[in-house]
Amino acid sequence: MVPKKLYTTKETTAMLGVSKAFLERDRWKGVTIPYAELGTRTVRYPADVINRILASRGAGPINNQ
Repeated sequence: MVPKKLYTTKETTAMLGVSKAFLERDRWKGVTIPYAELGTRTVRYPADVINRILASRGAGPINNQ
């Protein structure tokens, strides 16, 4: 099984054009953008979700391997 690509918070903010604080508030308020917690302090965002968000904005998918 091939693991799914996960983006860091920094990568996600750059791609979506939002701040780290925006993503933190999103997690606290009820999760508009799904994420995975890896340990107690590590958050990652699934590439397929981020690509869908970008596509809904009219941007093409990111093809990072």
